[in-house]
Amino acid sequence: MTTGKIEILRGDITKLEVDAIVNAANTTLLGGGGVDGAIHRAAGPELLAECRTLGGCRPGEAKMTRGYRLPARFVIHTVGPIWQGGKQSEAQILADCYRNSLQIALENRVGTIAFPAISCGAYGYPVDQATQIALETTRDFLATHDEIQKVIFVGWGEDVYNAYRRLL
Repeated sequence: MTTGKIEILRGDITKLEVDAIVNAANTTLLGGGGVDGAIHRAAGPELLAECRTLGGCRPGEAKMTRGYRLPARFVIHTVGPIWQGGKQSEAQILADCYRNSLQIALENRVGTIAFPAISCGAYGYPVDQATQIALETTRDFLATHDEIQKVIFVGWGEDVYNAYRRLL
């Protein structure tokens, strides 16, 4: 499903031929479960080696590495908030994840970027709220930055994919 510069797909983000994919990482950037583990496995050990040089990442921030064995040239790592009921600035931190990832993409001339549903897995963010923040933040960013040609939101599961579809 495509609307303007935004596309929604159901599938495996590690298979996409885009300039950059976003990794929903943990603060160490050294791999983990879910999409983080899948990206590290698909990219190969070189990704872990480069991540070790980055000194971790705080929630809301983003850092970029090469994509190595992935079809994507780059991986933008961002750390989403752990859901604690919505009273610990989770919405602001999640919006920062998208904004800072898009800013790094812009600075590195990334034309196409794919996002997973940041914080919706092990971090427990409610899917409907998270997808709304993702879309609103991305639309706001794209309104003032023509350089990014396409943003793809990738849902691994039916719930995330359907949440994006309802919002579009």
